[in-house]
Amino acid sequence: MLAKRIQPMAFQARRLYVELMFQVMGRALQAISEVDASARREARGLPEGFLFEMMVMPDGSRLIVEHVGDGRFHYHGNSAPRPVDLSIRFKHIAHAFLVMSFQEKTSVAFANDRMLVDGDIGYAVRMTRILNRLESFILPRVVAERAVKEYPSNLRLPEKLLSAARIYLKVASNFIETVRA
Repeated sequence: MLAKRIQPMAFQARRLYVELMFQVMGRALQAISEVDASARREARGLPEGFLFEMMVMPDGSRLIVEHVGDGRFHYHGNSAPRPVDLSIRFKHIAHAFLVMSFQEKTSVAFANDRMLVDGDIGYAVRMTRILNRLESFILPRVVAERAVKEYPSNLRLPEKLLSAARIYLKVASNFIETVRA
């Protein structure tokens, strides 16, 4: 009897966690494009106006970012101003939770058929590299090594700490601006 009451609460907790992580990651993608030259260089390979979406199927939580040019992203929240160019979709909230809680790498989730990519695979690989760079900065190394395919060997602690602080500061200020609006 207790299990029947706990199951819906666990599902709701996962859903809320994934929704919060999408909000943080969307804002962090915008922040890293302002802070890190390497991420900007990678993003310059995307066309201007390119819309990227990550979501939980069928109509769950999502994040949408737009490449506004010069390697910079703009976070749109969960609504796109027009049809997206690339969508990475988790098939179930449990699958999204595994990736967003860093229990499973994105590449492993894709290999285990837990997600779909709708759009140009080259752009998906490019966005995955940017996401991996972001996670390498903002997560402790022991967690980031579980989350990304390959932790950057040239990422030293001073650069990591400085970049992480700048990213988190921009994410926090973005949250505050959103609350004020």
